[in-house]
Amino acid sequence: MSQDHDFKTFEDFWPYYVGEHRDPTCRKLHFVGTTLALGCVGTAVVTGNPMWLLGAPLAGYGCAWVGHFVIERNRPATFTYPGWSLRGDMRMYHLMLRGKMDAEVTRLYGSARPSPDAPLQSV
Repeated sequence: MSQDHDFKTFEDFWPYYVGEHRDPTCRKLHFVGTTLALGCVGTAVVTGNPMWLLGAPLAGYGCAWVGHFVIERNRPATFTYPGWSLRGDMRMYHLMLRGKMDAEVTRLYGSARPSPDAPLQSV
């Protein structure tokens, strides 16, 4: 699917999002970045110091973008679909917490580590 696809729903977007995160290392970098970003937000709340909020996007996007530019060698979906990408990151994070993200990638692309040209499975 191209980056300029006109998705009508998040459920239509989700397979595309998963396809942009085929490499397990990229997914792990997203997990680390999201964890650090949530930690920054939590620290800002607990300490009452809003400066911690500046670290949240740096940590989250920094880790994620390394995964995309260095590992996946693709353009982060957040550039084109910021809202749905954030929602996708939260879904991926939740699935990873539960140990179910590899199964989701397999469901959609036939393997927990599909090749970059692996087609979307019939879902």
